Amino acid sequence: MLVLSRRVGERLVIGDDIVVTVIEVRSDGVRIGIDAPRHVRVHRAEVLDALTAANVDAVAADDRTAAALRRLVSPAPAQPDASGTPPTDR
Repeated sequence: MLVLSRRVGERLVIGDDIVVTVIEVRSDGVRIGIDAPRHVRVHRAEVLDALTAANVDAVAADDRTAAALRRLVSPAPAQPDASGTPPTDR
């Protein structure tokens, strides 16, 4: 990890096309601006971590959820008609 001291208005260049600028320094934090091409994804780590955790929770299925999904995708067994004759495929 590279650790730098920067003052308001000073910049840091990453690669050829990413510029990080110190916008404001406060007692409770630092505001920075990031100028990067659209194809470069820039995320706050805590938001990305929360999203990842939510996605993991969303796909964790218990036995009841799995059974409900199986019922939704499995065809229902054929029911006999009023005469007691099971339906036929035509």
